[in-house]
Amino acid sequence: MARSVFVVLFLLTLPFSLAAPAAQLSSGSADPSRTTAASAPQPSSTVPFISSDANDVVIDGPIRGSLGASILGPVNPALQDQNPDLLAPPTTDQGTVGNAKWPFALSHNRLQTGGWARQQNEAVMPMASAMAGVNMRLEAGAVRELHWHKTAEGPGDLWFFPAGIPHSLQATADDPEGSEFLLVFDNGDFSEDSTFLLTDWLAHTPLSVIAKNFGSSPSDFLNLPAQQLYIFPDGTAPSHTTPDVSHLYWLAAPSDDAQAPENPQGQVPSPFIFTFSQVNATQHSGGTSKIADSSTFKAANTIAVAEVTVEPGAMRELHWHPTQDEWTFFLEGEARITLFASSSNARTFNYQAGDVGYVPASFGHYVENIGNTTLHFLEIFNTGESDGLIDRGGFTHFNLRSLPRYQSEPMARPDSTRVGESAFTDFGRNSEPF
Repeated sequence: MARSVFVVLFLLTLPFSLAAPAAQLSSGSADPSRTTAASAPQPSSTVPFISSDANDVVIDGPIRGSLGASILGPVNPALQDQNPDLLAPPTTDQGTVGNAKWPFALSHNRLQTGGWARQQNEAVMPMASAMAGVNMRLEAGAVRELHWHKTAEGPGDLWFFPAGIPHSLQATADDPEGSEFLLVFDNGDFSEDSTFLLTDWLAHTPLSVIAKNFGSSPSDFLNLPAQQLYIFPDGTAPSHTTPDVSHLYWLAAPSDDAQAPENPQGQVPSPFIFTFSQVNATQHSGGTSKIADSSTFKAANTIAVAEVTVEPGAMRELHWHPTQDEWTFFLEGEARITLFASSSNARTFNYQAGDVGYVPASFGHYVENIGNTTLHFLEIFNTGESDGLIDRGGFTHFNLRSLPRYQSEPMARPDSTRVGESAFTDFGRNSEPF
């Protein structure tokens, strides 16, 4: 057995011992097989070094260096301007990676009296298999009617409703414009059009059964709507109200500090709301972050969220999330993200306010601010405990000596400055994880 091990080790080292040219061996050496420090072979790479091209964003059309050519056919300038890294991808992009960007502006909008709703799910972004999102608007006093879901819901401040728990939402009178909010669901195939609505249920239940259930007369329920309401308005009819909704009950908009109704059965043990706006953010060298998960928001046992800002020229470091997908919503600014999907597959995307991004578990990525204003976004994970998902797993946590060092002399870093922005952050040296 010892002989076999020796042979294997010898074969592994044989190419290196033969790398020294014969001219380096002393003709007068008593043992020409010995290799001294002076005659030892220099380190060499087995593959070419990376390109010195910084691969920054290119805004001159589908041309990058000597690659590409101008477009002769029809173009959509607005979309091209928003997605320069799809039009002229960095040369580091390769292979196949699914689409990881969906603008809510492309979502079908469901218009109702008192508001609207639009969604993103697997149907429009197949990669997003673990989470889906809904962007909803309610005029002051308008109500998203009593309903419940098969999946948990979590959307500033936060609320969280476990699967199957009935709930309704109403915009207060705090702002005369009402409210707009984001809902995130822990299942990618969720559809806002498939929720369980109280009016929908009653509209499909025989009137005699409804009366018997409540021990009353069928005539007491003749004002029930014949179809689902979904969203209905407040006590003051908007100027665009049409006669076909004149039969609806108009509700007065509550004040922003209105007290919740008393429940004879008592209150839930863990509140479904969390004042995330009052959580102090952690300051980093290039931005800020703050986190809410089940350790602070007890009811949120399936969703964790981070609110992140990144200053111009800064970036959220190279990192990955070992076990959980990341659903990202961009509130302000411009971002650039490259997804590394292993096996040499990589794709770069650009994001603006109102866009949804998605990063599958274990995909390497970063978030770079490529604009001239602060980048502001939410990272949401399908788990109740962040436990390092948000603030760990970055490249700077590794000793740089663990990276391959093929060069005998350092190569000068090329200038990676973009128009109106500073250069890339230093590659992990003297920097804190962010």
